[in-house]
Amino acid sequence: MEDCDAALDESAPVWPVFGDLMSSLLGAFILIFVGVVAVQMDLSSHLQDEVKKRQLEQQRRISLEKALAVPLASGRITLDNGRIGISGRVLFALNSDQLSPEGRELLHSLVTPLRAYLATRDELLMVSGFTDDRPIRGGPFADNWELSAQRALTVTRTLVEEGMPASLVFAAAFGSQQPVTPNTGEAARARNRRVEMAPVPKAANADASQHE
Repeated sequence: MEDCDAALDESAPVWPVFGDLMSSLLGAFILIFVGVVAVQMDLSSHLQDEVKKRQLEQQRRISLEKALAVPLASGRITLDNGRIGISGRVLFALNSDQLSPEGRELLHSLVTPLRAYLATRDELLMVSGFTDDRPIRGGPFADNWELSAQRALTVTRTLVEEGMPASLVFAAAFGSQQPVTPNTGEAARARNRRVEMAPVPKAANADASQHE
């Protein structure tokens, strides 16, 4: 009888064990599948956000180009990735922060389109001064940092005098830092002596103020 019982045990069906194994595998597969779907949905959401961000940036550039169409067409300013560039020699004499009549006229022409542009956005206008890399010798300025700061302040004050709300504009100075081209000759240095104006989010300006 014992031999018969052993034979019966050895021939017991394995389906319950196999069923448990398959259930476990199926559960694991479902978990993996859900995880993959979640990752794909997250990536899709990020992609959509990035597309919307790029579309908004494109609309922003187009809007700024339209607002500045006249001075852009005259060649008196440049527009590169939202930054409005003005050659230093249009605004100032060499190593001076005294605005030229031509420079004041140009800034006057920019106030109306810039005000209209900023009125539709939660942005401020940052006015930045830049110089070339040559040290300043003599004169009222200690160094290029001070010269670039005074030029940025002169442009900022002039914009306000010409009708730009003071709450929508602020000045920044970069000295000889961030040149647009290496200072390898006089033509290159002339390009680096410039003032730039760029709309920036108000939140970004507030964060910058907190870190100063």
